Amino acid sequence: MGADAVDEGRLRDLIPGVLAALVHRGADFATAEDAVQEALIRAVETWPNRRPEDPKGWLVTTAWRCFLDLARSDTARRRRELLVSEEPPPGPAATVDETLQLYFLCAHPSLTPASAVALTLRAVGGLTTRQIAQAYLVPEATMAQRISRAKRTVSEVRLDRPGDLRTVLRVLYLVFNEGYSGDVDLAAEAIRLARQLATTTDDPEVAGLLALFLLHHARRPARTRADGSLVPLAEQDRGLWRRDLIAEGIAILQAALARDRLGEYQAQAAIAALHADAQTAEETDWVQIVEWYDELVRLTDSPVVRLNRAVAVGEADGPHAGLAALAGLDPKLPRYTASSAYLHERAGDIATAARLYVEAAAQAQNLAERNHLTLRAAALRQRLSSGGV
Repeated sequence: MGADAVDEGRLRDLIPGVLAALVHRGADFATAEDAVQEALIRAVETWPNRRPEDPKGWLVTTAWRCFLDLARSDTARRRRELLVSEEPPPGPAATVDETLQLYFLCAHPSLTPASAVALTLRAVGGLTTRQIAQAYLVPEATMAQRISRAKRTVSEVRLDRPGDLRTVLRVLYLVFNEGYSGDVDLAAEAIRLARQLATTTDDPEVAGLLALFLLHHARRPARTRADGSLVPLAEQDRGLWRRDLIAEGIAILQAALARDRLGEYQAQAAIAALHADAQTAEETDWVQIVEWYDELVRLTDSPVVRLNRAVAVGEADGPHAGLAALAGLDPKLPRYTASSAYLHERAGDIATAARLYVEAAAQAQNLAERNHLTLRAAALRQRLSSGGV
């Protein structure tokens, strides 16, 4: 390979299989994860000059030896000494099933969602503790403690126990929704992990989640202005949308829907596909979007889904119909006030809309959203003061 740099993206793709191989051989999770990290460091140091013919097998062998070194040095843990007596031959790397089980392990129900996300990014994604801490805007020591506790929690869990794929998908969904912060693009990382997961199972919901990620990510270049302010979907420059990701997402979604095993991620992806397929905001097929929201309500009975459906009804059947759909929901729902403000604005009730935008800005979860809602309120107040309707 010469003196070329190691492709860190491809290297990180090998991590789940390597870690799964060690745990499958009997290594406890916490020490195995440390051993894999040490093996990765050695790979980065040695592979530029001599790349192995079987990179995954090399990592498994090196990580196992690192694990044995760590186990030997930990005299307080006599249980591990039993593993030192005989080193298994390198053999084949971890199987696809073992890799999937590693995802299950990192999304174990005994972990909090925040801990499951952090452990997945560390153990499966290969991110450093510092990178994860920066992404979540917490001190590195805090994140290190969170990950350490999560590793201890799952250390006694056997890898051959069945796991819940829906929990794994929920963890990846949480990762994607974190978006981008610091030097880690968590949306891109979630896509990478979802692609990897899709190679381990033919479950259509995994494909649906990957399609959803791709379709949302395709709109990212148009979501913000140069000053960081938000651009609503209807105002986005669709020429900036990444058509390659849209085409890939739609193709993956269509193949998943053909399996006739509809799930919530496929339904969400179908809604995103209808937005992506419209050349202009005016061409959006809101009637179909409402129908897909009806499917989502049936699948999840989620109040948040009902809120989004009410907004879609307002687009399909008029703002008064949307307000009627909104009326039956809890006003404490996230973005309820903002949705109500938007529908009142569409209905021509500018004064009420301006007041509600101010209230929604005070409830906003982030600065960009708060600024956007404040500007909407200011614009409507300006219309009122100048005699506009």
